[in-house]
Amino acid sequence: MSQTPPTDLARDLDPIETHEWVESVQAVIARDGAERAHQLLESVVEVTRRAGAHLPFAPTTEYINTIPPHLEAKSPGDHAMEQRIRSIIRWNAMAMVVRANRKPGDLGGHIASFASAATLYDVGFNHFWRGPEGEHPGDLICVQGHSSPGVYARAFLEGRINESQLDHFRMEVDGRGVSSYPHPWLMPDFWQVPTVSMGLGPIAAIYQARNWKYLEGRGLLPKTDRKVWCFMGDGECDEPESLGAISVAGREGLDNLVFVINCNLQRLDGPVRGNGKIIQELEGQFRGAGWNVIKTIWGSYWDPLLARDTSGKLRQLMMETVDGEYQNCKAFGGKYTRDNFFGKYPETAALVANLSDDDIWRLNRGGHDPHKVYAAYHQATTTKGMPTVILAKTVKGYGMGKAGEALNPTHGTKKMGDDDVRYFRDRFSIPVTDAQLADGAIPFFHPGEKSPEVEYMRERRNALGGFLPQRRRKASTSLEVPKLETYDRLLKSTGDREISTTMAFVQFLNMTLRDKQVGPRCVPIVADEARTFGMEGLFRQIGIYAPHGQKYKPVDRDQLMYYREDSAGQVLEEGITEAGAFASWMAAATSYSTNDLQMLPFYIYYSMFGFQRIGDSAWQAADMRARGFLLGATAGRTTLNGEGLQHEDGHGMVQAGLIPNCRSYDPTFSFEVVTIMQHGMQRMLAEQQDEYYYVTLMNENYTHPDMPEGSAEGIIKGMYLLQGNGKPKKGELRVQLLGSGTILREVMAAAELLDKDFGVTADIWSCPSFNELARDGVDAIRWNRLHPEATQRKPYITTLLEGQQGPAIAATDYIRNYADQVREFVPMRYSVLGTDGFGRSDTRANLRRHFEVDRFHIAHAAIAALAAEGKMTGKDVARAIKQYKIDVEKINPLGA
Repeated sequence: MSQTPPTDLARDLDPIETHEWVESVQAVIARDGAERAHQLLESVVEVTRRAGAHLPFAPTTEYINTIPPHLEAKSPGDHAMEQRIRSIIRWNAMAMVVRANRKPGDLGGHIASFASAATLYDVGFNHFWRGPEGEHPGDLICVQGHSSPGVYARAFLEGRINESQLDHFRMEVDGRGVSSYPHPWLMPDFWQVPTVSMGLGPIAAIYQARNWKYLEGRGLLPKTDRKVWCFMGDGECDEPESLGAISVAGREGLDNLVFVINCNLQRLDGPVRGNGKIIQELEGQFRGAGWNVIKTIWGSYWDPLLARDTSGKLRQLMMETVDGEYQNCKAFGGKYTRDNFFGKYPETAALVANLSDDDIWRLNRGGHDPHKVYAAYHQATTTKGMPTVILAKTVKGYGMGKAGEALNPTHGTKKMGDDDVRYFRDRFSIPVTDAQLADGAIPFFHPGEKSPEVEYMRERRNALGGFLPQRRRKASTSLEVPKLETYDRLLKSTGDREISTTMAFVQFLNMTLRDKQVGPRCVPIVADEARTFGMEGLFRQIGIYAPHGQKYKPVDRDQLMYYREDSAGQVLEEGITEAGAFASWMAAATSYSTNDLQMLPFYIYYSMFGFQRIGDSAWQAADMRARGFLLGATAGRTTLNGEGLQHEDGHGMVQAGLIPNCRSYDPTFSFEVVTIMQHGMQRMLAEQQDEYYYVTLMNENYTHPDMPEGSAEGIIKGMYLLQGNGKPKKGELRVQLLGSGTILREVMAAAELLDKDFGVTADIWSCPSFNELARDGVDAIRWNRLHPEATQRKPYITTLLEGQQGPAIAATDYIRNYADQVREFVPMRYSVLGTDGFGRSDTRANLRRHFEVDRFHIAHAAIAALAAEGKMTGKDVARAIKQYKIDVEKINPLGA
């Protein structure tokens, strides 16, 4: 007779009837399987709801393993061999961190994270993760950043990293060591994804998996069973980016995505949920988002206890116990667990009466049991139609004993005493003698190139398609990009027609989409603002990607540019999520590496919601060697005139300049936009340079002139002469006016004022990139400092302005720091105007007057600079103030 499950008899009106129902369900399961029983129960629930009963959704299940023992897939590996390998890897991972921190320099490092996750990685490497060296394209593994020592330790046994590199962990300057965390920029053949800025790995993994589905839908990649595996910690799940996009994965059925959350119940300073249960919390969140949730909580040693739990008290106790108490049980040992956990109920105490305290302490958690982990991974890889998350319960600092096992400070542990090292050695049976550990030595252990352990590891990786992680530096084929002449129409004057640089970009994109090579590789990305940027024409032209196609008739179906969704659509319309749109951009921007398929993403957005909002992701993209275009639309502090403080971007160009391999430009005219974009395509697609481009775009309409002859080089380098007046005449008053973006047009207007009102002649320089000018200048100065006997180099801006007459005045729509960074290289008096302070809503004219970057303030600054040089007088400056109605009593907008 089947056992009766636990029920609350005080609330059960008829326990016998309840028992009969349960027996009926058990009979269905035995005869037709669990799925049929679930179908029947759903039908019963539906009848109850229709009768008006309130049946709340239960987002969590019991605090036990999702996969019962009799349904576990059995691991085919040599279990004893794998345990030996795992132990050696644990030792070497610990040794590299401790050795590094017994040297001078206090390098830091982490032991406890990998100690808790070693089995989770080991099972994946031995049985599941495919490399790209065979016919399979390979899986992508997002390693939890703090576990990097364990990945290095495995690579050491595989022969991919030598002992010297291990011994120079976190010592990279001289090129001998390995990086602290996964950094493709620093180890371009090894790491695939930078993940240690917590929260960025998960959202990047979601959109990477989605990008593969997108490329398959468009026929650019063959459909395969490759997967993105993302490892993260339970504490990391508090980062908004970690869980912020999980609904995307559920909604789009990303069955090529697996999250493995290492639930060691501890974050950096203490328990993740000391008074709660993080695994249950996460289960509810992921189940609600449409994920397949696999809880791997208890190891095999618990199976007999759970099988004998006829009263249900053990399951009840597991549900009642909070994470802070589970941490105590591992920190304080078997006797504490007997007294304070099992001892709470007579029934649970009886379950362990025949076990010693050591036996109780050895009751393992699921994340440390390779059999349980294998079963979870097997189900994850065979699940169709939905993403999977594995919630694996582990012990932080597993094996570290008193040095940090399950203790609050364990995350930051980087040093271990000699006694703790010997304990670790004995715990994992490492064949290192006391003599080898004398005087604080901690040797790495390698069983030998021909050892059974190494042969086994290599055999497993050969069977799975090669080593991981490994990274492809370049796509196997470069693309031929359209020549600049292809865009000839955009290089010529618009005549009387006024357009914005945003419109120029859209025309450029449309022309590029028609190119047979590059067109199919273009990935236009918007965060729900396509119509704002005049890109709605792409909806009809190339369609919006939707994995399930369009299941409705759009409300604007009778219009030319209706909202068309298609499973083969090319536009990625991401909704209102800059973080998600950028992660989508990054997946496409690194496709050359992950897929051997070059893609060219164009992500266009309100510029204020770029680097300011997703700056950490932009840095991650740089580390990952992304290639693509970021388009900061409605850029500048005074150009987006009606939106106000949180929309008006006066510092985006400065933030772009902080990223070493981001090349940033603030163009004014369509020919500048096109020249920059074509150059970027050449660099990224044809030459395969690891850089990406940030280009500002404006929504202000005006006429655009012809491209000046010979200006292409200067546009790319950051500066060229737009309007010159030749060699100065004797006695002529001359100034050099510099500008970029829409403020360049104010500079041009200021030149007219100066000539008309004061007889001052102005040369006008367009400076699409003060960032590029600054980098060039710094490079030249450094080279000169290091080569004192060689012919000295001149910064590019110096060569242009050298010999020119008069002071220089620069004005941009950005804070003064942007144009001021070239001051060292300007060979004359240099004045800078900018838009420091908070933005505000008003007309463009009023905003430019407020921030003192309009034509009148530029002209006044030029007169003041000439007066400072003794070429004009204070009376001239006062006349300019009066004539241009400059408010000298106004509060400085720099801080207000």
